[in-house]
Amino acid sequence: MSDIASRPGPSGPPGPPGLEIRDAMPADEAGWRDLWAGFLAYYGVTLDPEVTDHTWARLMDPENRLSARLAFLDGRMAGFAIHHHHDSTWVKGCDCYLEDLYVAGHARRRGVARALIEDLIGIARARGWRRLYWNTDAANADARALYDRFTESDGHIRYRMPL
Repeated sequence: MSDIASRPGPSGPPGPPGLEIRDAMPADEAGWRDLWAGFLAYYGVTLDPEVTDHTWARLMDPENRLSARLAFLDGRMAGFAIHHHHDSTWVKGCDCYLEDLYVAGHARRRGVARALIEDLIGIARARGWRRLYWNTDAANADARALYDRFTESDGHIRYRMPL
């Protein structure tokens, strides 16, 4: 993973006309929950409702590092980028982990996902974070095609052990 400050990102317009990206706010809860349900359905995952409640509460807690950026296309909630930063043993500074990225069906293939990633790159650079990283399903060809425009895969394989 290279230092985020040295990576230019893909070229192109910042996003489709009518796109706004901002931090999630308490009034966004219902719309976020709709998008979250779509995200979980896309991956075939069912979560206990208490986990979703807890996630939203953490997103709204200014003391928690978990944050959400929301994309609105023509005033309609269109996607989210959930992320958090953390200390790193590999660089002097913090890494930013893009944990969840999702774009609703009505907004796909319109540059929303790219704009959300570019938005997060801008935040990371402004805050002095050194690297941005994320994971995706190896079979998610559409996502991988987008991600390959930003950077190459670092070849790592993720292991996850439920405790």
